[in-house]
Amino acid sequence: MCKLFIGAEPQLWEARAKSLRIDGMVTSVRLEDYFWRVLGEIAARDELSVSQLIARLHNEAAEAGHDLANFTSFLRVCCARYLDLLSRGDVPADPAQPISGLDADAILSRERERHAYA
Repeated sequence: MCKLFIGAEPQLWEARAKSLRIDGMVTSVRLEDYFWRVLGEIAARDELSVSQLIARLHNEAAEAGHDLANFTSFLRVCCARYLDLLSRGDVPADPAQPISGLDADAILSRERERHAYA
């Protein structure tokens, strides 16, 4: 079982920092290459750069009142949620389908129903 994980490309867990602007402020985000790849996939679906996606996630999370003290963990969870929703069919596999065009309320409702039975 572990060979599936141990045998993966080592660069997947190598961390890289990227500089970007959020509300005009330059900041740096350090993530493993695997998460940069997933963020790139999510961003591409809505024709955004990864920097634009991260800034949007930051701003919308702040507007929702989330504590962003550990923003990199939030980004990792966003990636995991995306992959989970994709595997469940809540997010279409077609990368041409933008995330912004999905019915987020319906998806979140289905997700709550699944967890109510778990």
